[in-house]
Amino acid sequence: MTTPALLVAAVLKDPGSIPAGVSSSIGGANHIALYRTNNSMMSTVTHERSFMRFSAWAALGLCATALTHAVHAQDYPSRPIRMIIPFAAGGPNDILGRVTAQKLTEQLGQQIVVDNRGGAGGVIAAETVAKAVPDGYTLLLGGPATLSINPHLHKKPGYDALKDFAPVSLMGTAPSLVTINASLPVQNIRDLIALAKAKPGQLTFASAGPGAASHLAGELMKTMAGIEMTHVPYKGGGPAYIDLLAGQVTMFIGGIAAALPFLAQGKLRGIAVTTLKRTALLPGVPTVAESGLPGYEVVSWYSIVTTAGAPKSVIAKLNREVVRAVASNEVRKRFVELGTEAATGTPDELAAYTRNDFQKWARVVKAAGMTPN
Repeated sequence: MTTPALLVAAVLKDPGSIPAGVSSSIGGANHIALYRTNNSMMSTVTHERSFMRFSAWAALGLCATALTHAVHAQDYPSRPIRMIIPFAAGGPNDILGRVTAQKLTEQLGQQIVVDNRGGAGGVIAAETVAKAVPDGYTLLLGGPATLSINPHLHKKPGYDALKDFAPVSLMGTAPSLVTINASLPVQNIRDLIALAKAKPGQLTFASAGPGAASHLAGELMKTMAGIEMTHVPYKGGGPAYIDLLAGQVTMFIGGIAAALPFLAQGKLRGIAVTTLKRTALLPGVPTVAESGLPGYEVVSWYSIVTTAGAPKSVIAKLNREVVRAVASNEVRKRFVELGTEAATGTPDELAAYTRNDFQKWARVVKAAGMTPN
């Protein structure tokens, strides 16, 4: 039996020596012989030999590439991996990232070093990963801020969200909660919309800052409901909740985990979750879509991506390990405590998910009249 290696060697040495069983498939000796009966035999044979030499080198190149990828997968990781988290320590992103990093460290036998790179809403962290060596040793905890929203709010973010990263896997999704002060005479989204229409521009919605997910969630609601509400930005979710508790603002669309203590105390009222389906975290709370605003959906999500150009075999290995880590009981339990539902998938699925979210927030930013800075 003629192996690929022997065949390549034969072509390089003498195209006319290709075994008969394979010559017809690549324009071998039998094909050349057909041309030896005419006057252009020498020219034709020369071209055929050049073509076959090129084909042989191409085959060798493909073999070398495949071998390199196999070696990458076998040896990876041979040193610590850096996971860059685009926000400061202590928040949900940081905790989720660290929990997952610890589990990956156990599975891979190499340390996953967490590197918090806060600032510019995640732009600094994302740019760092985008410009890293594409070897799979630099990971980004990606989400809406870095991959879906920031590109529409910055003229030059320093990276292309859809081209500069290689998707690895989704990790989890987290619904937000539409929260109001308990003293407000509103029980559901229909009531809120009706009140906003009766008092145009008088109702307010808080956000964790201009361009934050909570800001765009409010803008999306305004656009879809055809209402006017005044945006009140804060420096983080904490200050927003303080003023919501004091009745200084009407509404805040934020994470469920942060709101739970205030709901239990009866100081705030959660009137709807922002996912299309009810969440197991608050099964008795309806969705925005089912309670007055069909089609409304806002989902916070967490993912792992690496630098574009990383070996596919490395990405495949990372995907398997991330899926395995998120499926573990300890990681899932911690996710639930943070108001997040575990959700994993393939790199291609994450790419499609990111692209859809990217396009959605582009429309929202445009409809809100927000201009990149």
